[in-house]
Order: sequence, then C-alpha cells, then structure tokens
Amino acid sequence: MLNKVIAAALRNRAVVIVAALIVGVYGLWTASRMPIDVLPDLNRPVVTIMTEAPGMVPEDVELLVTYPIEQVMNGATGVYRVRSASGTGLSVVYVEFEWGTDIYRDRQIVAEKLQLAQPNLPPDVVPFMAPISSIMGQIQLVGFQSKNGETDPTKLRLIIDRDIKPRIFSLSGIAQIVTIGGAPTELQVVIDTDKLRTFDVTLPEVERAVRDANVNVAGGYLNIGAKGPLVTVPGLINHGDELAKAVVRPDVTRPVRVSDVAEVVLGPAAIRTGDAGIDGHPGVVMVISKQPGVDTVELTRRVSAELQRIQEDLPDDVVIIDDVFQQAAFIHRAIDNVFDAVRDGGILVVIILFLFLLNLRTTLITLTAIPLSVACAALVFEAFGLSINTMTLGGLAVAIGTLVDDAIVDVENVFRRLHENARSATPRSAISVVFRASSEVRKQVMYGTMLVTVVYLPLFFLGGIEGRLFAPIGLAY
Repeated sequence: MLNKVIAAALRNRAVVIVAALIVGVYGLWTASRMPIDVLPDLNRPVVTIMTEAPGMVPEDVELLVTYPIEQVMNGATGVYRVRSASGTGLSVVYVEFEWGTDIYRDRQIVAEKLQLAQPNLPPDVVPFMAPISSIMGQIQLVGFQSKNGETDPTKLRLIIDRDIKPRIFSLSGIAQIVTIGGAPTELQVVIDTDKLRTFDVTLPEVERAVRDANVNVAGGYLNIGAKGPLVTVPGLINHGDELAKAVVRPDVTRPVRVSDVAEVVLGPAAIRTGDAGIDGHPGVVMVISKQPGVDTVELTRRVSAELQRIQEDLPDDVVIIDDVFQQAAFIHRAIDNVFDAVRDGGILVVIILFLFLLNLRTTLITLTAIPLSVACAALVFEAFGLSINTMTLGGLAVAIGTLVDDAIVDVENVFRRLHENARSATPRSAISVVFRASSEVRKQVMYGTMLVTVVYLPLFFLGGIEGRLFAPIGLAY
C-alpha cells in the first residue's frame, strides 16, 4: 500500500507539488482567520438564575427564594448539578447541564421550570435568567476617570449607563456589561414624618401615590369612521417636579400632594453595591463579558475601536482607560511564547540539518514538512471546531518535531542512495532510486510515528473538564 502511494506520487510529481501548494496556501489562510484563545472551550452548559429580594437577610433568601427554585430545577431534564449562593437580598442559582447539550434548549427547560417555582416565591419576587456567558467570559475591564475631578463618579456612572453601555451592547458577541463604582442616579422621595402626622397621611399611601404616578394608562380607542386611533393617558415621570405634584389623598378643598409630606430629590442610590478606583483615584470600571464561542481577540479589538469613537463624544475631562485588564493581552503573550519556541526550534533544526547533511537543497526539502504540516493542521482544526490556543499549539509543536524527524530519515536515506547510485558502474534512474530508498525506511518511520501517536490516545478518554483541556493536544498531534 505504501509503495503504491510513493510510486503514484513520483509518477505525478507536478500534481503533488501543485496540490501541496494549494493546501499550504489555503491552510495558512485558514489559520490566519481562526479564533485565538488562551485555553480550549471549557464551558459546561450553565444557566444562571438571579432573584432580587430587597430587604431579606441571607437566611430568609435561602429558605424562601433559593430552596423553592432548587427543588424544581433538580428534576429538570439533563441537569447535572444545581448549586446556589444566597446573600443579602439576592439569590443566585447555577443549573449545570451535561456536556454537549444545547445551551438554548437548556435555557428553555429552565424557563419552563421557573414557571412552576413562581407560585412558591414571596410576592413581588421574580427570578430571571442571566445572559449566556463563558467561564473565561470577562474579556476586558474599562476604566473611566475625570482628569480634573469636574465629573464625579456619580455623573460618570450616569453617562456610562445612558450613553456608553448601549453602544457597546450593539457589538455582536457581548453577553453582559457590569458597571462598578459611582452610584446609579435615581429620584428619591425623602419623607418628613412630622408632615405625615400633620396631614394624617400614612406611608403606604405615599408609596401607592408614587407608584401610580409613574405609569401610562390605556384609554381604549376612538371610533372615527374607518379609523380607530388609540387613546393613551401619558403618566411617566420625566423629572422630579412632576412626581412632587402627584396626589396622595384627593380632597375637594385641597388635595394632599407628595410635595406636602416629602421632598423629591435627584441623587445617588442610597445602597451602593461597589466602588472603584483607578491608579488611586476615584472612577468607574465597566466589566465586559463575552458570549461563549466568540473570538476574544477580535471582540476586544472591536470594543477598543468603539471606545475610541466614544471618547470623541465625552466631556473634555473624561478619559477612557481601555487596558485596565484585557484578556487578549494574556492570549497574545501566551501564543507569542509558543510561536517563539517553535521559531527557535525551527532555526536549530535548520542549523543541525545543514551541519549533518552539508547540503542546502536537502535541508530545504526537509523543512517543507513544517509549513505543510501547519497548514494541514489548520484545516483539521477548522473541521473539528478547534481554536488556536496553548494546548493545540503545544500538540502541534510536538507533532512538527516528529514530522521533521521522519522527513530527515527519509531524505537522508534518499540522499545517500543517490550518491551510491552516482558512483555505481551501472546507475539506475533517479526516480527508481528515490522509490527504493523511500520504500526502505517508510514502514519503520510509519510504525515509529504510530507508536508515538498511541501515547496520546488516553487523552481522548479523559472526562469532564480534564478531557476538554487536554484532548486538543492529542487531536492537534
């Protein structure tokens, strides 16, 4: 079988060379477009359920919110494990599914189960599913700071939430953006208890008035011939003065308004969930997370480009620091280290080959195995959905060493047989000599390579996250 392959290659030398060039060019072009990451995809399908329960202590959150949700999720189809964390006013439940399941189908299953849990939860407590994210999802931390302190962190937070986050979310591949620092701006109704007693008004009445004052009311439609325009009574609050005029208790002579018993102010949220500083100065940090399977390097490049455009629209004293943390920087460093090792190894191979063979032509022929093997590996990566990462590059580096070793054995034997044939009294044709010389060592080379390949087979039988981490090494080899 091997002899037939060698003979066919020698008979169709031009076809083999052209095919190798096509595969090499296409493979290297494919490699340049492949996603780059630090590690392989380690994401077990996980659906995160978050529930806000304001005012509840962790014990009550666990008993009244977390436990009912866990109970219904444990019986869901394909669920591997359910774990949770309960804090002050917040419940987080992680529903882990088996490897290889469709995350969108998993979210549909969780959504159906949440409907069963809702009747067992306290009033006004509604769980929701967090966006799809990755185990290596936090790709970038972006800092916002005022150079002269003119724009305080609260104003920065308002600018980010109102203007910047929507523009970043418009980029495909963004899963979640979390803002840390400053404080969300809100309309606050500061109650004066003395005035409550004066006007004989209760706190629930004020709460109801504030809630009812911020809603649009549908008024049906008008029957005008063939048309039926809708009637809407607008009631959404645009500024604090409108809320202050809301009626708490109607009265024929003088209605009691919110402004009579409270003061409406615009200010930072009373409860702050975090603070941020950049180089020792107050600021706001935006944490950007990606969706699973998205190219980290490419997405970071697009986010940074968008931030540069956003910088032009910000106040003069506000600066954007887009490299507080970038996962892409670690990816570039890790990949560059592997490429440096492969480059240095290739240089050493060239030097050693030339010193031992003392023939530049033979050395160059041997080295063609490196770009051709890399190109073929890129095509395999694309077929199996692999990315360029430290694991696949590590397996590729070992494989290149084996391929060069095999090429040296083959080329050196052909080189030696051609010299012997040149000194022979009855020399044979060069094609015949090359065929016999390559056939002499081909089986031994193949058996040796297969033995090394067998060493990597156990990697494919690893389960869980270990298999996801190390199997790409064997596949790349």
